[in-house]
Amino acid sequence: MQFDETYKNWLIFLKDRIRSAQLKAATSVNKEMIMLYWDIGKSIIEKQKEHKWGSKIVDNLSKDLKNEFQHTNGFSRTNLFAMRKFYLFYKDYSFEIVHQIGEQSAKTPLVHQPGGQLPPHSILCKIPWRHHVLILSNIQSCNDAIFYMEQTIRNNWSRNVLELQIDSKLIERSGKALNNFELTLPKPMSDLANETLKDPYTFDFLTLESNVQEIELEKQLIDNITKFLLELGKGFAFVGRQYPLVVGNKERKIDLLFYHTKMHCYVVIDLKTGDFEPEHAGKMNFYLSAVDDMLKSNVDNPTIGVILCKSKNKFDVEYSLQDMNKPLGVSEFTFKELPESIKSNMPTVSELENELKKLL
Repeated sequence: MQFDETYKNWLIFLKDRIRSAQLKAATSVNKEMIMLYWDIGKSIIEKQKEHKWGSKIVDNLSKDLKNEFQHTNGFSRTNLFAMRKFYLFYKDYSFEIVHQIGEQSAKTPLVHQPGGQLPPHSILCKIPWRHHVLILSNIQSCNDAIFYMEQTIRNNWSRNVLELQIDSKLIERSGKALNNFELTLPKPMSDLANETLKDPYTFDFLTLESNVQEIELEKQLIDNITKFLLELGKGFAFVGRQYPLVVGNKERKIDLLFYHTKMHCYVVIDLKTGDFEPEHAGKMNFYLSAVDDMLKSNVDNPTIGVILCKSKNKFDVEYSLQDMNKPLGVSEFTFKELPESIKSNMPTVSELENELKKLL
């Protein structure tokens, strides 16, 4: 395929641009790479529009760039189309990231307007290119893409973890738990607590029977503590399972106790394998009072309670939280149920008891 002088001059320009970026990349690899890919995607779009070049121009450009930069990855046909899509996806987006600095806030534009140049402080420059490719392949909305970028930066997610969070539809679950945080916690802690909770929580790393008992669910979660903490989110530090509290000479045990390093408070989690019932909130209120009295220090914030249940009625939860003065959230959880083919081959409790009797 033959091209005129316009293409040759454009190719020379891009080669110079690439060499320049490679020199700067020694001190800021990812930022320079993202800005370079933005410029290449922008340039492809502009040249295709200006000279009415079709998609074959990308094939030719890929071949020429790979010949020129034989020891540099990233100029495959697929990646050049990803750069093109990258620019198209964000070029008209005027979203501004607001950063809190002390008592003042500063706005960081995603893209400088007009002109469509990508500033080095853009959030787009703060995650690796392969993360961008994953987001572009799975996300349709710029707002949703920004959400996953911010979460990646905040939690230092690898590409595999980001893929897991996208697959689990984190954006649809984040901040959706029913709670009374706005009434029981001061700002900005109430906002952080609300953002921290999800609904539902997905424990797809567990495969259990539908009628699993709470003690078994609790054990399985702790046996898979790394994946459990990943689903809970950054900041949760595990304190104990069946954590004992002695109140009035009687010992009671909390299902799961955590400490949240960002909110600086204890978090009590109560597991319910059935429907949410109003009395669950009363029991949690007791636990929160006890933890605040026995474990909370002067520098800790009020203890937060989280009830995880198999299902809930919105009105039951709202009425239960209405006059409660302790911070509490209620969420559902899901897990993988054992297939029917496996269930049918598993012995029942009575069958196991009969076999044990025979052995004895």
